Amino acid sequence: MRILVTNDDGINAPGLDVCVEIARALADDVWVVAPEFDQSGVSHSLSLNDPLRLRAIDERRFAVKGTPTDCVIMGVRHIVEGKAPDLVLSGVNRGSNTAEDVTYSGTIAGAIEGTILGIPSIALSQAYGADSRQRPHWETALRHAPDLVRKVLDTGMPRDVLVNINFPDCTPDGVKGIAVATQGKRDQEWIRIDPRQDGRGNPYFWIAFSRGPKPEPSSGTDLAGIAAGRITVTPLRIDLTDEPFMTKLAEVFG
Repeated sequence: MRILVTNDDGINAPGLDVCVEIARALADDVWVVAPEFDQSGVSHSLSLNDPLRLRAIDERRFAVKGTPTDCVIMGVRHIVEGKAPDLVLSGVNRGSNTAEDVTYSGTIAGAIEGTILGIPSIALSQAYGADSRQRPHWETALRHAPDLVRKVLDTGMPRDVLVNINFPDCTPDGVKGIAVATQGKRDQEWIRIDPRQDGRGNPYFWIAFSRGPKPEPSSGTDLAGIAAGRITVTPLRIDLTDEPFMTKLAEVFG
């Protein structure tokens, strides 16, 4: 099996090396194509107005000055020689990618692009908390991911479907099980704008997130699974069409 590894935290991110170890537990033929710099939050964006600069680090490890989407396209269409990858692994992200994160995440985007190109693709993310912010429990993803990925592949991934896997903020032995979960939804009051001033008094702004207690997540969601200390497995479709509302609109517009 040939595996292409990418991420959104960048070529030097610790989670990328964890993902490479996971890939090497599954196959000997592992290629790495990751962004030169941190691309968190870029979603499924393409670099259409800037050239892609490619830097070879070693025979099968490359950095691209671009987005995770750029990296997957570059890897599949240019770097990986001969046979196309059999699997794309994107991650391991520093922090969970649950609920609305999936629409912002470059980690998810790497798996989306692999799926669009017809390659089974899985996104991997390691949650952290206040006490593990600086040192997430990478060993949890490393311990559990290979077996999970094997089981997903053995089940047979449908075309145009990717799988989003999140590991909870705990040690490998602290995992409470596996939850096959739906994508959750947060209270969007948690996101805000933080206005500041530079040294000359000019305004600038950060997108910021409110701290404090969070509402109880809905049962069966990825948010609830992670909160309960479980690994969450969520299949995501490329097709975003809402068929029930499409039917209503068809009735309205005839």
